[in-house]
Amino acid sequence: MKKILSLFVLAAALSCSSAKVSESADNSDPTPFMNTITANELKTHLYVVAADGMEGRETGSAGQKRAGVYLISQYVKNNISFPKGTTSFYQKVPASFLNAKRDQNLPDSENIWAYIEGSEKPNEILVISAHYDHVGVKNGDVYHGADDDGSGTVALLEIAEAFQKAKKAGHGPKRSILFLHVTGEEHGLLGSSYYSENPLFPMENTITDINIDMIGRRDEAHANTNNYVYVIGADRLSSDLDNITTTANKKYVQMDLDYKYNDPADPNHFYERSDHYNFAKHGVPSVFIFNGVHADYHQKTDTPDKIEYDALTKRAQLAFTIAWDLANRENRPVVDKK
Repeated sequence: MKKILSLFVLAAALSCSSAKVSESADNSDPTPFMNTITANELKTHLYVVAADGMEGRETGSAGQKRAGVYLISQYVKNNISFPKGTTSFYQKVPASFLNAKRDQNLPDSENIWAYIEGSEKPNEILVISAHYDHVGVKNGDVYHGADDDGSGTVALLEIAEAFQKAKKAGHGPKRSILFLHVTGEEHGLLGSSYYSENPLFPMENTITDINIDMIGRRDEAHANTNNYVYVIGADRLSSDLDNITTTANKKYVQMDLDYKYNDPADPNHFYERSDHYNFAKHGVPSVFIFNGVHADYHQKTDTPDKIEYDALTKRAQLAFTIAWDLANRENRPVVDKK
């Protein structure tokens, strides 16, 4: 009798195991969800985030806080919550931290985070980041920051919505994703520095940071086309991440990937100048997606009417497909470089 019972238990266990395997979602094709990232929705969001009423989103300002409330409203609308283990969408960044290295008289500010938990490897975290601050009001003029970095900010909203639609359709990510809007970038990458020193999830569990900073325009080097994007940092720590990036582009988006600014000898040093760098410093493979600078960079003329929404859409879709691969692949990217 005991032998028969043991066989029954073993059979039941094997049956449950088989059921779990069969329940693993086939997440091989991101295309239906990639296509939910649209120019119209990006434009709608950006005209809010870069509006006069946001007053240039200076770090800690009332305008930046209003922009943050809008971002949170969109996550709530899409039924995307703040991360597990927290009580709100805010990670407070205190003025004492913001002013520690160089006192700029900045008030308290906040990073904003949203989260979709992974179905199979929830303790492995993919971060997708963009800074939502800009430089505020100067001499009575609003510096709108539509491209810098309103474009990356609204891309995060659309990417998160696409992942949530996938989850609702039974294709949720297998790893967890943290959507991180950081503050204080314009004052020295301060919000991402604070997160990297006070991470919600351990850095050793963070598989990659995809950082999106200025993806809505073109620069002089590409005056005749906007079908390009600069890729910076993907190969600095991980050959896997570099391969994932190039493969995603080739399969789904087909833009020209420009590596000019990835050269460690490039005098602009863009690798060290956006928020991914604070993840890379902690050994987290990181890729920075960027359109280059233009005549309206850090000018009051960086307005949403000048954004090329077709380019913004394709670059956001590229970031999404890179994220899709990272969130669903069997193994996390190997760190094989220093």
